[in-house]
Amino acid sequence: MLATKSISEEIFDLKQDRKAMILAHHYQDSEIQEVADAVGDSLELARKAQEFKGDVLAFCGVWFMAETAKVLNPERIVVVPDRDAGCSLVDSCPADQVRAFRERHPDHVVVSYINTSVEVKAESDILCTSRNAIQIVNSIPREKPILFLPDINLGNYVRTQTGRENMTIWQGACIVHATFPARRLTAARVEHPDALVAAHPECPQDVLSMADFIGSTSAIIQWCTSSDAEEFIIMTESGVAHSLRKQAPHKRFYFVKNENCNCSECPYMRRNTLEKLRACLLNLDPQVELSPEIIRRAALPIKRMLAVK
Repeated sequence: MLATKSISEEIFDLKQDRKAMILAHHYQDSEIQEVADAVGDSLELARKAQEFKGDVLAFCGVWFMAETAKVLNPERIVVVPDRDAGCSLVDSCPADQVRAFRERHPDHVVVSYINTSVEVKAESDILCTSRNAIQIVNSIPREKPILFLPDINLGNYVRTQTGRENMTIWQGACIVHATFPARRLTAARVEHPDALVAAHPECPQDVLSMADFIGSTSAIIQWCTSSDAEEFIIMTESGVAHSLRKQAPHKRFYFVKNENCNCSECPYMRRNTLEKLRACLLNLDPQVELSPEIIRRAALPIKRMLAVK
């Protein structure tokens, strides 16, 4: 009697049949990260998408990430496990409001965080991620006024680090990072006095002020795993625990709960499951479909970002 294949084995077979690549963000559940061809943060996954040569990209993250992959691969099929895997930052920044700002302030350079819709990207001059935001802003002539959107905490952090006073910052926020309370971080430091604190720049300023390191998801992983320290308090989505424990199994990592769900998980990221991944590879649905015009307009600021080394 033949053994029944596991879901992971079925996904592997479908991937081979479809000539597909599976990309997964660090915030995905561990079992999804284990079947992925590449796991990374937004910048790393955008670069992987840019290099892709197969037929189908299955993007395990949130919808805006899959849109970016489609812009970089207009002739290929891009699917996602769950169409409703959205983002609070995307919701906070409607394209019509960005367009209206540009009409009122045509002199501003619009720097958009990658956590935006493809329509907002099309209204932007250049994109950034949390890993390269400081570098991107520093690449713009200092006399140029900037609109930075949509994350207020990342924007304030970038303004502090670059000294760019002529920078208008959108008032959006991540529902995970923005609700990490400093009081809980303080309590965690009392409980784990030898632990270093690594924080994502989407966290509030009072949290960042207590951090030993501030960086993107992948930068946090790299810093923690290469550090001589043995204990860390991690102020970002707890999906990074998979990579942290995989790369540094002898170290200890503690996660602080936020105010929204009393957890440190993104509800949008966690909508994706192995079952949904299998289904999207089997049915090639939900599929990202964008007009040639929006692809053309959004490709320019994305490629400008990727060109900044």
